[in-house]
Amino acid sequence: MELDAFGPALDRWLDEHAAALAPDRATETLDQHMAQLAKVKRLTYDAGFMRWGWPERVGGLGGSTILRAYLGEALAGRDLVEPGIYSMTETLAPTMIDHARPALAADMVPRLLRGEETWCQGFSEPGTGSNLAALACRAIRGDEGWRVTGEKVWTSLAQYAQRCVLLTRTGAPDSAHGGITALFVDMDSPGITVRPIETMHGAPEFCEVFFDDVDVPFGRTLGQEGQGWSVAMDLLPFERSTALWTKAAYLRRRLQDLVEVAPADALDPAALGAAVQLLAAFRARSRATQYRLATGEHLGPETSIDKVLVASAEQAVYDLVEAGLAPEVLLGDDAGPSRWRSEYLFSRAATIYGGTAEIQRNIIARRLLDLGADR
Repeated sequence: MELDAFGPALDRWLDEHAAALAPDRATETLDQHMAQLAKVKRLTYDAGFMRWGWPERVGGLGGSTILRAYLGEALAGRDLVEPGIYSMTETLAPTMIDHARPALAADMVPRLLRGEETWCQGFSEPGTGSNLAALACRAIRGDEGWRVTGEKVWTSLAQYAQRCVLLTRTGAPDSAHGGITALFVDMDSPGITVRPIETMHGAPEFCEVFFDDVDVPFGRTLGQEGQGWSVAMDLLPFERSTALWTKAAYLRRRLQDLVEVAPADALDPAALGAAVQLLAAFRARSRATQYRLATGEHLGPETSIDKVLVASAEQAVYDLVEAGLAPEVLLGDDAGPSRWRSEYLFSRAATIYGGTAEIQRNIIARRLLDLGADR
């Protein structure tokens, strides 16, 4: 199916099923967001829309990845899904398709697309900061599989996840990024402990995850042993392509909501214009990224530009929220923190999560502009 047929068909279907898809806005909790995501994915999968843009070998219907981008934009733009948790599918499913054994990908990916499962991404560790290559979570080779011991932190949605894409140390590094292997781990395996972390925006979206002699079969290795860095580098551009496109659609929706509810004299026209300009700049940049992805082009460090743009746009939008809805953002209401307040607080981390702004600019400087190595 082509976009000119897919888009109108999806829009009609969303209009016709608006009541069934609508979220329960009476409870703005992470549990509610997760339940809503599972419902929307199940309904769109059963209707076929969630399957377009994915390969047939993993239960998809084929077609361009542009169809997936349109679906994410439509769902976030209609405020049907929270874009951060929706983006995990666009980040982790392509990794499984590209690096897992074909039978494993064929079994697992449909579960994620249907909303039957949640997956998490076990990359960051305590004490490593932005140096992902310094990870210490170790996987030791046994007779039938790996035995994993270590700790991960800032693992989004781990308390809900059935699976984890996990980076481990399997050998001494023979280069700056050697000795790392990616695994696909069942989160109900004996020896895994998950401890949610409640952040200042009031939701336990991140977690600490502890692995204490966790057995992982060799068949759950993603890619080749010792080549986990390549898996990670293939994953991150997906995090900064279609996933960010969905995020920006949500930001446009929330900016429109803000203009409708804020007092007319509370929004500085120059700041509003700057936020609109940043969103437009990101959309122009990301549109080119979506079409590069659709043609099969390998995405790389240039997606750091997309990440810097969308993070800047997010903070610009929510700076306007702080100015336009100051009492609500600062105080919340009698029922507790408002949605606006929660989103404003979370936006403060936009230049940190998924790769800090400083690291992204360093990548742009060194790898795209050839300005030289760190000194």
